[in-house]
Parts: sequence; structure tokens; C-alpha cells
Amino acid sequence: MIITVTPNAALDLTWWVDRIEPGATHRVPSGMARAGGKSLNVARVADQQGLAVLAIATAGGTTGAELELELSASGVPHTLVPVAASTRRSLALYDAGADETSIFNEYGEDHSAAEWAELLAAVDDALPGASCLVGSGSLPPGADTDFYLELVRRAAAAGIPSIIDTSGPALLAAADAGATVLKPNRDELVAATDIADPIRGARTLIARGARLVLLSLGSAGMIAVSADDPSGYLSARLPEPLAGNPTGAGDAAVAAAASCFAESPGTTPPTEAILRRATAWSAAAVLMPLAGEISPLHDELSTTIRIERHTETPS
Repeated sequence: MIITVTPNAALDLTWWVDRIEPGATHRVPSGMARAGGKSLNVARVADQQGLAVLAIATAGGTTGAELELELSASGVPHTLVPVAASTRRSLALYDAGADETSIFNEYGEDHSAAEWAELLAAVDDALPGASCLVGSGSLPPGADTDFYLELVRRAAAAGIPSIIDTSGPALLAAADAGATVLKPNRDELVAATDIADPIRGARTLIARGARLVLLSLGSAGMIAVSADDPSGYLSARLPEPLAGNPTGAGDAAVAAAASCFAESPGTTPPTEAILRRATAWSAAAVLMPLAGEISPLHDELSTTIRIERHTETPS
């Protein structure tokens, strides 16, 4: 079973607009509201692909109640930890004319010490029998940046791999704890390491203790930098970039990595296999209108992905 942990869940709102005119009033068709936050999207994709999954998240206030109703209706197995603060909202505006999606994310509010303890207790209860622990998404302002470090330590104590997708000091803390996989995008990596070169930045996370860094490069594909390959790295990309909604592409990549570990518990899947599936599922997510879903074309896309090994130039 794959456990996903969302410490800063959101009610995701998605609207489709023919064309966004700055300063104008827009009438739009009814949008969609879904339980969201990165790890909840990961859980949706894993569940869609027939994998055993348990989504652990926080929920509070009226938006939290709406999140709980939608998540229950979705059928994704879940455990929600009640918190006092109202669950934040995230708005995705898709401009069909420009084929662009703009995202507006509320920060969320910090949880109390007791609520954080309850969230970790829910993780502890779920760990027996788990095959992989995923933690992803932002932390609310004021939260302890060692939360993901604590998840990595708990996974290691249980003898299972950990996959972390976050940013800033929390990303560095997860690397220090020895996360099995880290999956930042290029901007998150630069912000966390202050290193512009993506390979050098990824190597910094490896040096701190991470075993594998999957680096999203948007339409340019994905890079895998592994502690087991100190002199090189792998890159993967489609022959041509896909048009669509990239909102959940990174979450689909995390779900793909988790699925590789879930299919071979107790072993480490080959880096190339993880990278190929992560790139294919990420691309398949772009073809879907909402985050948390991937197109049935993911297997076909996987066969077209070009993977190359590059030798690093000594600095």
C-alpha cells in the first residue's frame, strides 16, 4: 500500500475560460471543485491505476467539509485529521485561447502542536504493511520545516522508501534525512540550493543524503540524478512536447515513482524504469483537464520517450 501525506490540503477549484482579458468581467461555465493538495493528487492517480493507496490529509472549516465530501465521493481510501484552521483553496484558471493555466494558491494556516502530532500519529498507524510513503506539497506558514524530515525518518524506521515533493528548507531537510526520492521542479531546486545549474543543484541534494533526484523540466522532460551513478545522469523527454493542462504533471510523476516501488517491495527499481514511467505519467497528466488523473495513453507515451545517459564534466 502506498501512503500519501498532505499536510496542507486544499480545495482545488478549476475554471475554463475562452480567453482571459485583464481587467474584464468573465462569464464562465460551472467549474470543478476537488479535494486537492499535491499528495491527494498522487493518491488519485495511484488509485486510478489500481494501486492500493491510503491518503492522509488535514481538513478544517467549511472548505474542509467540502473537501471531505468530495474525497468520500471519489472513492479514494483516506484518513482525514481534523484541524481548527479552515482548509485553504487553490484556483486554476485555464485560458483556452492562450492554452495557458494560471494557478492561485492560498498559503493556508499553521496547525497546532497537537494537530501536527495527530497527523504523525495517523501516519504511524498506517505504516505497518505499507510499501512506500509519499509526502508532498507546501507547508503552511510558520510550520516546522522538519515535518518532511520526520516522515523520511519514520519511513526508514519502517523499512520502506520515502518520496518527497516539496520546496525550500523542507526540501533540504528531507535530503538531510536521506529521502529515497526527491522530486523538485527546476524553480524549486534553484530556490532551495541557490544553484542555477540543475545537475549541480541535484548533486547537492544527493550529497546531503538523498538517493535519487527526479527533476521536472516542464516541456523539456525530466532528469534523474542518482547516488548510484556519481559520474553521470539520465534525461528523458518526448519527441514533441504536449499541449494541455500541466497542473498535476508533477504529482503524476510522483505517483509513477511510488508505483515502481510498490510493485517491487523490498527492492530498488532501476533508475531508468522510474524515470521512464515518471515522464510518461507526467505527460499523460497534461492531457487531462484536472489534476489527479492521467490519460490511458500513458503506456503508448512510454514507448516514445527518449532516454539518454550523460557523463558529467568534472568541476
